[in-house]
Amino acid sequence: MLRPERMSKVSVTGSKGVMPTVIETVHGLNLVHLSDYDGSWEGFDNGNPIEGADAASEKLVTVRALESTLELSADEADPGTLGDDWEDRIEEIRTRVNELDDQRAEVREELRQVDEKITRVAPFAELGIDLDLLSGYDSVAVVVGEGPQDQIEAAVDASEDIRAFELFTGGDVVAIVAAPTDDAGSDPLGDALVGIEFTRHPVPETEQTPSAYVEKLEERKRELEYEIEDIDAELEEIKQAEASFLLRVEEKLTIEVQRAEAPLQFATTDRAFIAEGWIPSDEYERLASTLENAVGESVEIEELERASYDRHGGSHHETVADDEQPTAETEDDGKQQKAVTDGGSTVTMDDQPPTIQKNPSAAKPFETLVQAVNRPKYNELDPTIFMFLTFPLFFGFMISDIGYGLLYVLIGFYMYQSFDSPGITSLGGIAMWCGGFTILFGFLLGEVFGTHELGYIVFGDGGPPLGDKGLSPATLDFALGWLIVSLLLGVIHLNIGYILDFVENIQHGHGLWGALTHSGSWMLMLNGIWIWVFTPQAADVKPDFLFTTFDGAAFDFGFDGFPMMTLVELPIAGGFELTLPFLLVIIGLVLLALGDPVELAEFAIPFAHVVSYTRMAAVLLAKGGMAFVVNLLVFGGIQTAEGDRPFLAPWTGYSPADGEVMFEGLFHMGDGVTAIGAFIVGILVLVLGHIVVLLLGITSAGLQGIRLEYVEFFGKFYEGGGKNYEPFGTDRNHSED
Repeated sequence: MLRPERMSKVSVTGSKGVMPTVIETVHGLNLVHLSDYDGSWEGFDNGNPIEGADAASEKLVTVRALESTLELSADEADPGTLGDDWEDRIEEIRTRVNELDDQRAEVREELRQVDEKITRVAPFAELGIDLDLLSGYDSVAVVVGEGPQDQIEAAVDASEDIRAFELFTGGDVVAIVAAPTDDAGSDPLGDALVGIEFTRHPVPETEQTPSAYVEKLEERKRELEYEIEDIDAELEEIKQAEASFLLRVEEKLTIEVQRAEAPLQFATTDRAFIAEGWIPSDEYERLASTLENAVGESVEIEELERASYDRHGGSHHETVADDEQPTAETEDDGKQQKAVTDGGSTVTMDDQPPTIQKNPSAAKPFETLVQAVNRPKYNELDPTIFMFLTFPLFFGFMISDIGYGLLYVLIGFYMYQSFDSPGITSLGGIAMWCGGFTILFGFLLGEVFGTHELGYIVFGDGGPPLGDKGLSPATLDFALGWLIVSLLLGVIHLNIGYILDFVENIQHGHGLWGALTHSGSWMLMLNGIWIWVFTPQAADVKPDFLFTTFDGAAFDFGFDGFPMMTLVELPIAGGFELTLPFLLVIIGLVLLALGDPVELAEFAIPFAHVVSYTRMAAVLLAKGGMAFVVNLLVFGGIQTAEGDRPFLAPWTGYSPADGEVMFEGLFHMGDGVTAIGAFIVGILVLVLGHIVVLLLGITSAGLQGIRLEYVEFFGKFYEGGGKNYEPFGTDRNHSED
């Protein structure tokens, strides 16, 4: 659960004569994550692809190109077998699809040109002048375009190269007809319009009127669109008829190419090969027995090592001897050791084992959130289970509403059931867990879509177990209480992170002293600072709610702070009392300085990171306040003499006579037609308002919760950067072996 699945390095050695059979067998098992030979051994080279690899690759490229042209997806076919004539059939499909695709490309190009012509002639239609009147003159210059008409007229009038001119306008289009002087240049109008934002439109070469020309172009455009529709329909027929076949061929060729190119990862001589890779340790016996059944004693199969969980890059590996009793061998040089097995074999290809995360099914969806940062290294703890235990709790605490929680569960269930993408189904599972905790906290706070009367209906006059969100003056102490609860959650969460790092340091690499200086120092500072915060020392600069929240103001637990725990009174600053919390902080700083003095620059982290958790209380109050505002706009509300602010809704039992009306609400506004209109608007505000709160809850609570996990929590013990487990093989979905 906290560690990935145990991996073993295996080696398969044999003659080249059995290499194709070995490759086919290993590929069929889909178990071995092959290691890449780097060509460093004397006398060994990387292998060459098996005969037929190039041909299979070319066919695979062809099939995938056809699938792309037909926009074929993997869920549009059923499994089956291929006939003997599949290559001829592929060629027939390729020929027909390419012809149709070329035709479609030609038609689309002509359609693009027609659209351009329509765009070019549209300005002339606004002018209402026949196109043949705008060109073909020897002694008159004509220009058509768009620009500021007053500036154009002034510029042309001021030109010394133009003796007479006239402007014709239509909409934003201007046509300038000018008679140049005898000594004018080749483009007198162009010279006159220099410096003015003027866009010229070339005059189409046609004797038709603009409207007739556009009509002809529109007719041709419709013809081309019909041609494209016919081609698309024919391609769709081919797609429906050949989808299953193409996907089967692609799968067959993919397997052939994978098998044919596998020797590129092997170490080979003229007569022999060595292949190595990683496999789940529990699967070694199945690999060995399957290969022995396939090729007998023609290959030698060895389990070279079982990778350890050494976090700090050491070389601890367990070598597996003939009696299968692993023995640990460790070098002090920080390099991976060549583990000796069976009288002289070595771990020949130096690579790290891939990571297969191993978590309970309930926690599996949260692997997606962990991998969004980075996949765990094989030799470090997998934080997925802690993400599973804390992220939904943080999210549910921040929203705390039964109504929204039910919607999150329904949305998550839909995503989980309706999509094939592992990422989306994982997000669906996460949403269901978050929705479940949102319902739990909503029940404990008695809140449904921002209304809090449920708690008093279910739990009586005492109200819900956790009290109130603190949105009214009468319950303000609860709002302050949630800030303290957020701080306590932060202290607990960060302690877990430091404890995990402490355990890792003890087990791998640093020993007890290293664990104390690297992790214990931060734990001492974290707990020392926050115990001191709740002691009476310097109480005059601390907010009172630190000591009153759990002593009856919000929760009556009888806690008004920790005792002073004075150890000694020092004759400084008027008699400074050295308390136990202060001593813990000092010891932590000393240990940190002894372990890594550079980290002293970050001594404030234990305080700052815990304060960061107050964002949960901020989101709790913000989302509760937004839901309150939506309900207030719709139902209206009053403020009672006691400071309560109930809504003017049937389930509250309050009327305007019971207090001061804060807002009468859209449901109670006006009379007659005004009341009907306000009621309809009220329904829209109610529905859309709560949808907005629901969506903002996902973004705010989700992003803030995940930030606390990634930044504050993961930063204490987690790095990531593991290798994905990619076994050599393919799961058959469309073809049969």
